[in-house]
Amino acid sequence: MNSTLRIYPVIAIAAAGVCLAVTAWARRRRKTPEQRERERRIRISEVGRITDGTVTDVSELELSDMGELQLLIYQYDVAGVSYEASQDVTHLRHLVDLHTCRLGLPASIKYDPSNPGNSIVVAENWTGLRH
Repeated sequence: MNSTLRIYPVIAIAAAGVCLAVTAWARRRRKTPEQRERERRIRISEVGRITDGTVTDVSELELSDMGELQLLIYQYDVAGVSYEASQDVTHLRHLVDLHTCRLGLPASIKYDPSNPGNSIVVAENWTGLRH
């Protein structure tokens, strides 16, 4: 009986170790918002449908804790429904020059056929901006 009581602390320590390992693995596997946004852009660029749209505004916002945020604001129509959306292009600065994007600039918009409100103008492997 005495030897049985000695094994319980060993089992408890082993279980705690396993829990810590699983927690560390799960945290390491958790995607950042930037990674999720990149995956969304790539998925839409690969499976999305294209429609005509218009750049309606560009905006550069200064955020105190995150630096600068660059937005491309655009509108498009799908099946008689008008959408107005914005895309954060901060991480795509090498592909987008906001200073050359003028209001009313025609653009191709890629959207998710199952959710037309989910759309992009620029991705790592595609751009709908016209010059």
